[in-house]
Amino acid sequence: MTYSLCKLVMKFIWIFFIICSCSVNLSFGIEIIGDKKLSFKQSAALVEPFKRAGANSEELRSAIKRLSTERAEGLVFLIQHMPERDLKTLSSDYLVENINYAYKARSESDWAKSVPKEIFFNDVLPYASINERRDRWRKDFHARFSPLVKEAKTLEEAAQVLNKEIWKMINVRYHASKRPKPDQSPYESIDAGFASCTGLSVLLIDACRSVGVPSRFVGTPMWANKRGNHSWVEVWDGNFWQFTGACEYSAAGLGNAWFKGSASKAIKADPKHAIYAASWKRTKTNFPLIWNLGIDYVFAENVTDNYTGNVGNRVFIQLFDKPGGERVAADVEVWMSGSKVASGRTRDSTNDTNDMLGLSLKKGMNYELKASIKKDKHWTKLFIVKGERDEEIQFFLSE
Repeated sequence: MTYSLCKLVMKFIWIFFIICSCSVNLSFGIEIIGDKKLSFKQSAALVEPFKRAGANSEELRSAIKRLSTERAEGLVFLIQHMPERDLKTLSSDYLVENINYAYKARSESDWAKSVPKEIFFNDVLPYASINERRDRWRKDFHARFSPLVKEAKTLEEAAQVLNKEIWKMINVRYHASKRPKPDQSPYESIDAGFASCTGLSVLLIDACRSVGVPSRFVGTPMWANKRGNHSWVEVWDGNFWQFTGACEYSAAGLGNAWFKGSASKAIKADPKHAIYAASWKRTKTNFPLIWNLGIDYVFAENVTDNYTGNVGNRVFIQLFDKPGGERVAADVEVWMSGSKVASGRTRDSTNDTNDMLGLSLKKGMNYELKASIKKDKHWTKLFIVKGERDEEIQFFLSE
């Protein structure tokens, strides 16, 4: 055998060895927990959390094993973004109960079922909002508060009922100095009878989540006029995140509160005067918890633009079968430059004519609308946002 031929053979052997090694690594990289074979993506997401959990990783594995495949997906999301304090301490029972009652609430109303999965995962499933004590509140709150929203027709209506009614049921009210600490858990606030704006917000968020209403913790370290900090709640109304003050019910609906004017003067580029919304999913931004600035495991989005008017246009999407025809209900996604930027469900002709899917998009930008009409039928259309406020865009499946 010539030298060059020998060299070629060795090269092929080396390539074959690399391919085999990769195959073995991939197969060993798949997590099999009980009767569940997790996807490679899920398995990869759990490697680091399981490592940080130490001995408690067995509790996490046990929780996944005890859940259905659908619900295990939700728990994998929680574990993937879970702070180390919880990875090391939370029990299987705690996690399973939290997941099961979150999915139970999701199944009990049309408005809870309509919440997109990514919002359900990030703003309903989590058992905590910030750094509060980890109480076992979900089953209890579901039993207490689900009867209140039994007749609610929308996410907003459910949130409004809760903010109006729960406080007299649990006998908690605001007090700046009588509350034991700012970052109280739900039961710490109930035991004390008093809470700060932070404690009240945590309570309302948990009440909302217990019945399937997406909600998140929002606040600013310092108002632009330097009057102090403040915390409040945002509720997903099916189209947008709307603010409300905890224990400050407004008959005018979501998006109305005494702090609206102060929030409009927030400064996005100044960390002290910006407005942040907490996120379970890890982001590049930490929520500035002014009572403990050393905490770095609460993540956030800078949502200042939503309060100062520097937001994208509200665009209302309608889907028709043909010009002059019937409205069509479909799950739609809006994509820009290869990334999904918005999603929701269009309304059909059984809904009020003024009830339309509203999305926040940027003017002058090119987008692609993707609609799932039936299980195996999809439809796409390119469009541009002209820049008009509350712009309505109609699409026709026949085109």
